[in-house]
Amino acid sequence: MHPTIKGVLFYMDGVLVDSEEFIFEAAKLMFAEHGVSVKPQDALHFVGTGENRYISGICQINGFTVNIERDKARTYAIYVEITRGKLQALPGVGLFIKQCKTKGLKIAVASSADRIKIDINLREIGLDATLFDAVISGEDVELKKPFPDIYLLAAKRIGVEPEACLVVQDAISGITAGKAAGCKCLGLTTTFPADKLKEADWICMDLSEVPYHLLHLHI
Repeated sequence: MHPTIKGVLFYMDGVLVDSEEFIFEAAKLMFAEHGVSVKPQDALHFVGTGENRYISGICQINGFTVNIERDKARTYAIYVEITRGKLQALPGVGLFIKQCKTKGLKIAVASSADRIKIDINLREIGLDATLFDAVISGEDVELKKPFPDIYLLAAKRIGVEPEACLVVQDAISGITAGKAAGCKCLGLTTTFPADKLKEADWICMDLSEVPYHLLHLHI
């Protein structure tokens, strides 16, 4: 007998909120304090890899020697200031989460970002972290996507087998990670076009377009 979806594992950026321009701006301002001028293309390969890799990668491109704890702390201090009152939940987030809760599904945030950034983002878009049954950050796993570790841990934390979990992702590597964990995947075209997300089981523009019956499907 096939299981039904019993848990939903949400990625953060590109799924619940789009904060990439703000974390880049925060990093850019931090680097400027050290006399280093960085460009948006410097960050492209490090989006979604967690802030340690994000900041270290930009440093490497620009020949700057990173002090990761100092530079990351300063980046977050700037980030909290420049995001205040400016972040918004992506379309359909509130309603879809309400549908999940109404159906009795376990839900988790599973993000490569540090917990401090997750908490800032959730607060700014009006979602209390306690709404979720688990919040997994990049600090909780050593291997980041496309490795499956973050989704395996998230499934364990909410007490649902991975094969009964739906991963919601906007990135190619994230869908790869979800499938490697044994989960079903919903791909959102908030970042990549649909033809890049073919590994996903379902594809929608954003959470406002998810058919409600998806949460009732046998998978």
